Amino acid sequence: MVIKVFLASSSGSTAIKKKQQDVLGFLEALKVDYAPLDIACNEDNRMWMRENVPVEKKPTNGIPLPPQIFNEESYCGDYETFFDAKEDNAVYAFLGLPPPPGSKEAKEAYLLENGPVENGTIVNGTDDAEDEENLEAEEENIDDDTLKAPVKEEEAQEEVEDEEAKGEDDQPVSEEEEELRQLEEEEAPEVRGGRRRRSDRGSRAGRRG
Repeated sequence: MVIKVFLASSSGSTAIKKKQQDVLGFLEALKVDYAPLDIACNEDNRMWMRENVPVEKKPTNGIPLPPQIFNEESYCGDYETFFDAKEDNAVYAFLGLPPPPGSKEAKEAYLLENGPVENGTIVNGTDDAEDEENLEAEEENIDDDTLKAPVKEEEAQEEVEDEEAKGEDDQPVSEEEEELRQLEEEEAPEVRGGRRRRSDRGSRAGRRG
């Protein structure tokens, strides 16, 4: 595959000359093989370029200006699209060429296809999604434990209060309460005895009569 760069060697436009030098200099820096085709001195090159530039890529007057870049017969783009590809580190993709191993563009293409690499292990998008799900699950568990903690504290407080209530019921009776009970017990037999004596007297009086 040969990269064809159509340019005008005798162009009077300083802007066109600068764009042509920018494209050729960058291709040489990347060590990309290319063939410069002059449209100023060769009418066939000019006609071929004008016929093969897509209609939607031509200016309003219908005459495309150099530089125009092709990969064999496949149109790559003009200077503006070449510049955008250079800014995005995608010149090889723009030219339709495989990036050389070790280049920045090759690394980015590998990451897009396989995902990032950590400690020699490829981490794809699915793993990242699973990590996010696990993190959300851990956060939910933490929230559940946080909500459960006050409930457990309330239950523990109720148990303590129940134990205190039981302890009050089991406390020994004071001396005053004990004496009061004894007095009540002593009074009860006397009342009963008095009733019995009266009933005995009544029965005796009846017998005498």
